[in-house]
Amino acid sequence: MKKLYGTVVPIVTPLTEDDKIDVPSLERLVDHVIDGGLQCLYPCGTTGEMMYLTVEERKQVAEVTVRQAAGRIPVFVQAGAWNQADTIELAKHAVSIGADGIGVVTPVFYKLSDQGLIDFYTAVAHSVPEDFPVYMYGIPQNAVNDLNADVCEKVAAACPNVLGIKYSYPDFTKLQQFMMVKNQTFSVLVGPDHLFEAVCAVGGDGVVSGNAVIIREHYAAIWDAVQKKDFDLATKIQRRTNILNAVMCETNNIAAYKVILKDEGVIATTKMRRPMENLTPDQEKELLRRMKELDYKHVRISER
Repeated sequence: MKKLYGTVVPIVTPLTEDDKIDVPSLERLVDHVIDGGLQCLYPCGTTGEMMYLTVEERKQVAEVTVRQAAGRIPVFVQAGAWNQADTIELAKHAVSIGADGIGVVTPVFYKLSDQGLIDFYTAVAHSVPEDFPVYMYGIPQNAVNDLNADVCEKVAAACPNVLGIKYSYPDFTKLQQFMMVKNQTFSVLVGPDHLFEAVCAVGGDGVVSGNAVIIREHYAAIWDAVQKKDFDLATKIQRRTNILNAVMCETNNIAAYKVILKDEGVIATTKMRRPMENLTPDQEKELLRRMKELDYKHVRISER
């Protein structure tokens, strides 16, 4: 079974001005990620405004992404939804279209017990073939529910196709606890970008990064340095990356990605799915000014 590694890109969902999925823009976006030398596509994640898309729209995004990727890099579809039935429907759909695996965010809004989380993940993992990869996805600051190593251990024991976790909260101790799951074979990827190098240095497999869709060269360079165990170089690039990411994430990171991608000609509009907010025209101008001033398209070694 395929595992996630390196830089996994949770792509934005391009929308037309009349609020439909913008298929040509999505196709260009898929090529943009692949051409940047990144390792995996992850449609319908948090960066893709997942909870504000309908089930049918999410299927459309997944289908276009898989078709356009055409096996060049893996596509793991984020299938977690508002309820278990929709999650299972999206998981089965990912199998049917030839995706390489799925990510599944914890249930959101209502608080569940650990056993409730175990039951949920077991049901989803058992709904797809036993050789179809499943990654758990924890983002407690958004979802309310959190994951711990004990929950992951029990799910992985019951479901051999649950291979790892994307964890999007900056708790380095917990990240290392996840690495001990399944006799230290559980795959762990981090969400907070500033921990990319650090997590890889202690045995993690990579990062799931929306920022990487904009500064592709930096993430490719960090991964290359990590693979070569040149952690001095990786640290310098990571610090430069942190500066750029701080600018993009200052106000509304998803809207910022769309502004820059439109400016580069990758997508056609900056439209967000309501109630998500767009940047104001002044904010757009200031974002582009600062990013270009920082020469964001080129890797520079930070001395900070």
